[in-house]
Amino acid sequence: MKKLPMKVFQQLSRWRRGKTLGARVAAIEEGRRVLLVRHGYIRGWSLPGGGVDKGETLREAAIRELREETGAVATGPLSLHGMFSNEAAFPGDHVALYIVREFERGPFMPSFEIREARFFERDKLPGDMTPGTKARLAEIFLGASVSDLWVP
Repeated sequence: MKKLPMKVFQQLSRWRRGKTLGARVAAIEEGRRVLLVRHGYIRGWSLPGGGVDKGETLREAAIRELREETGAVATGPLSLHGMFSNEAAFPGDHVALYIVREFERGPFMPSFEIREARFFERDKLPGDMTPGTKARLAEIFLGASVSDLWVP
């Protein structure tokens, strides 16, 4: 499958949504494993998520993106970990990160957007995570200070 160039993806997102707002999810299983995805247009593993559509709440977007990208369905409450400026990577963008600990695994189907979805042990995380994902997991698992920036 061909990768969608990041600039094209960003322009399409801005055209569809104007100023952008995203929602991501840290799906944590038994406090030890986290669900990560590998996109077709971004290098490295990242937390599932994407843009908030018109008429959709942040929480609704997070739940939808989790299901669409990984097949997992949230069955318990989502808690807001934080709101982050993603200005360095994508001007005008903000990202809400939710944590969900109760969910059902569903079938994962690779797509043009999402190539892989896998659970990783918190002490065996992949070395090629995106910087924002790495920072958020350090906050969640290691108690690092929560930043206002997606990429500190």
